[in-house]
Amino acid sequence: TKPVAKTINNCLIFLPFGYAADIISTVEFNYSGELLATGDKGGRVVIFQREQESKNRLLSRGEYNVYSTFQSHEPEFDYLKSLEIEEKINKIRWLPQQNAAHFLLSANDKTIKLWKISERDKRAEGYNLKDEDGRLRDPFRITTLRVPVLMPMDLMVEASPRRIFANAHTYHINSISVNSDYETYLSADDLRINLWHLEITDRSFNIVDIKPANMEELTEVITAAECHPHQCNVFVYSSSKGTIRLCDMRAAALCDRHSKFFEEPEDPSSRSFFSEIISSISDVKFSHSGRYMMTRDYLSVKVWDLNMENRPVETYQVHEYLRSKLCSLYENDCIFDKFECCWNGSDSAIMTGSYNNFFRMFDRNTRRDITLEASRENSKPRAMLKPRKVCTGGKRKKDEISVDSLDFNKKILHTAWHPKENVIAVAATNNLYIFQDKVN
Repeated sequence: TKPVAKTINNCLIFLPFGYAADIISTVEFNYSGELLATGDKGGRVVIFQREQESKNRLLSRGEYNVYSTFQSHEPEFDYLKSLEIEEKINKIRWLPQQNAAHFLLSANDKTIKLWKISERDKRAEGYNLKDEDGRLRDPFRITTLRVPVLMPMDLMVEASPRRIFANAHTYHINSISVNSDYETYLSADDLRINLWHLEITDRSFNIVDIKPANMEELTEVITAAECHPHQCNVFVYSSSKGTIRLCDMRAAALCDRHSKFFEEPEDPSSRSFFSEIISSISDVKFSHSGRYMMTRDYLSVKVWDLNMENRPVETYQVHEYLRSKLCSLYENDCIFDKFECCWNGSDSAIMTGSYNNFFRMFDRNTRRDITLEASRENSKPRAMLKPRKVCTGGKRKKDEISVDSLDFNKKILHTAWHPKENVIAVAATNNLYIFQDKVN
């Protein structure tokens, strides 16, 4: 099934047919922000390209249209372990553009693929050994020499797999991160982190291994990992215990011993049955400057200074009103949802998702925050998004929504921010919304 894209001036809504395979599982801008890739549970990658701004269509600035769609992964079956490996795309990471083509890495639970996306708008005509329809000519009937010429044709975007990195992860891959040397990248699963070279597919180097000799002694798992944006020897990984470890690959070949350990001491008075679950970190992201990193747990986003390990420098509550609902969220498994977070291009603001198709934005300078809703009803052309508020008490104001009427099936787990402009992409189940700053 081919996805359909509907574009309007302040927002693009990605509308696939309503199957479970169409649920968007990752969103990623490329380094320039001109391309946006999404992966879904059906193993497909859809790439959107930004429209070129013209004098005649000033209002179209920021619109993204479908550029290429291809099947990245297929379902597989591990016969040795009798396990189905689903085709769902867990992560997409772009490589910096070096020539006319674009390259991206896409990963499902077990396999990472390097894809080349290239354009073709010319074709060769005038072959000597074959006719224009491709059939080979009789060599004895060839009496003249023809010089092939390039003729214009309709633009065709081709996606071709250039490398397949497989058979290196026993557990499910949760992160991939391209290193700042642009030659290597990390891939992480629940217990191990591997370092790959982009040119070598048959081997990788295991740089972190937290698997105990006896699996009954397992107390935590790796939840996310990312390379430092400027120092190619530094990376961090987070755990289900709410801790972050910063490692230096110059120190040892196996980075089981961390260089820095980031953990916020727990307040004993607020400890409960759910404390360990909600402290698990679902995402970690370095700031563009490399000075800070941001972590997302179930209820909050924290900003850490790499020079201060004992506590975060900033803490933002995403949906504190859910603390009283943890019991029901545990029963419906929502408490295990893995929300992602992202920085804006200047590191001055951060964004993350919530329930009821809400997403939250925090300004680090003014400490102001805003809650917005991604819904098709609110996405009229050039319409301003209205801030939303959640009411926890008995009396509810006109524009507020009661915490008891929140829809926990509508959740925004995946978000992305344009690296240079105030353009954001928000994945709400099987719809992709792209919003931008109001254009005068």
